[in-house]
Amino acid sequence: MAVGGDVAGWEFLSRRCAKGPVEERCCRTRSADLTAIRCDPRAGTTESRCPTPRSVVAMGSASSAHRAVYLDVDGRVQKVVFSRFCSPGDMKELFCTAAGLQRNTTISLMDVTGAMVSIDPTMPHNTEKSPYKVVPLSGEQLGDKEELFQNVLSQVAEQFSRAFRINELKAEVSNRLAMLEKRVELEGLKVVEIEKCRSDIQKLREEMASRSHSSFLDDSKKLTPRRDVPSYPKYHLSQETVEALRKPTFDVWQWEPNEMLSCLEHMYHDLGLVTDFSINPITLKRWLLCIHDNYRNNPFHNFRHCFCVTQMMYSMIHLCRLQEKITQMDILVLLTAAVCHDLDHPGYNNTYQINARTELAVRYNDISPLENHHCAVAFQIFSQPDCNIFSSIDPETFKLIRQGTITLILATDMARHGEIVDSFKQIVDVFDFSNEEHVTCLKMVLIKCCDISNEVRPTEVAEPWVDCLLEEYFMQSDREKLEGLPVAPFMDREKVTKPTAQIGFIKFVLIPMFETVEKLFPEIEEAMVQPLRESRDRYEELKQIEDATREVQKKKSENSTAGSERK
Repeated sequence: MAVGGDVAGWEFLSRRCAKGPVEERCCRTRSADLTAIRCDPRAGTTESRCPTPRSVVAMGSASSAHRAVYLDVDGRVQKVVFSRFCSPGDMKELFCTAAGLQRNTTISLMDVTGAMVSIDPTMPHNTEKSPYKVVPLSGEQLGDKEELFQNVLSQVAEQFSRAFRINELKAEVSNRLAMLEKRVELEGLKVVEIEKCRSDIQKLREEMASRSHSSFLDDSKKLTPRRDVPSYPKYHLSQETVEALRKPTFDVWQWEPNEMLSCLEHMYHDLGLVTDFSINPITLKRWLLCIHDNYRNNPFHNFRHCFCVTQMMYSMIHLCRLQEKITQMDILVLLTAAVCHDLDHPGYNNTYQINARTELAVRYNDISPLENHHCAVAFQIFSQPDCNIFSSIDPETFKLIRQGTITLILATDMARHGEIVDSFKQIVDVFDFSNEEHVTCLKMVLIKCCDISNEVRPTEVAEPWVDCLLEEYFMQSDREKLEGLPVAPFMDREKVTKPTAQIGFIKFVLIPMFETVEKLFPEIEEAMVQPLRESRDRYEELKQIEDATREVQKKKSENSTAGSERK
């Protein structure tokens, strides 16, 4: 996520694609025949051929001299082309090669109905939609546990294509490899397979070592600021946008990244933070660009979520008239913490980090590993002179800003939700804006409100966020199942729906917290609390419809079963 290249105003983010090489492999069936397996990048299929002998080619055209069938190889359709003059023995060897089996393996072909198909040049033709399945009748086959081992090993190899920092990748893969080696010993796999697996593991480790100094995984490159910003003008917001930006109803889906960055820049200017803290406007622009580049492209925890949370914080500052009640330093900390609160989020939550024993969990001793990481990345960015918006602030003030920002980002860990809300409930009736501890507790609750405030927004703005969150949850639960880790029911694609995911969260988390804040700021009742109640009612109605539909389908199924039994 390096920062670099020419930009025009806020326009940037050119995208590149990389195409892998076309793979060609050859293997011999007999000394006189050559079987070729090739990958066709245009067709997207893999093709195996048994060439026609030269004497046969001369006798007719290619279309009449060859036939093709389609095989189901581990869920992938493979096209096999063979000569009409091939012997059944040659064809069996060709099919074994295509299926990745030893050539002397005795096999049979089964069609989609389960019927056995003869293997000879006159065998029935099929299509890609009805491939034959190759069934080995003898020879060694992988057991369930060994298949699990191979799947997990494949997942480990896939990590190299991802843009994790090398230290995290090395620690995570090393833990996984240690687990795999132990599993090999415990499960008592055959000696030959054990040696093969160990060889694969060694190759994986060697590849890790060779990539450990690769520039595309260099953290410092990710944090490099853009130096070409001063030459380009600021994107100007219309007065209509400026007014809408101050309201919780703002539609965050209508804006491109350059426009969101300009909105964030406007917030710092509009709140007087640029003037009061002598922030260099060009440094502010560079810092925001660097912030953007250090949010990953996750379904939910991405830069748009960062903007969404910061915009809600900005609207609460105006709605609750916070500038009249707390200091400008508090306002600066609130807005900056909102911008930085999910930096470099990997898309897998703290529970996964701890259960999978990732480097983040080890580094932070299982204590809010993600939130600690967000803080660390934020201040790594501030350590870059061209991105340090606090460069004009004296060291003592900077310490207070740093501590305040860290405190707020750590407060976004939902594991601390009950603790923080309960503390605020104890002081809300006697709240004193001159009491520093009271104000700190309020700021922690405010950033929590903004972090999970999507349901405050209109339905057409809020509902897509639910889809994004569930997509990220399902990605995690799928990975947890694959790795043998515990899976939370609310993340399991087989158990959760949108209504069931949202009803409990709105009723027991959002509404109680916002109602507590309403005691201190009654002005949020209409703009925030009431939309939450309406959202709860809407999801409850959807759940009733789902339940009724499910009951009707159940009765139809029971009646159908009963009718079949009478017949």
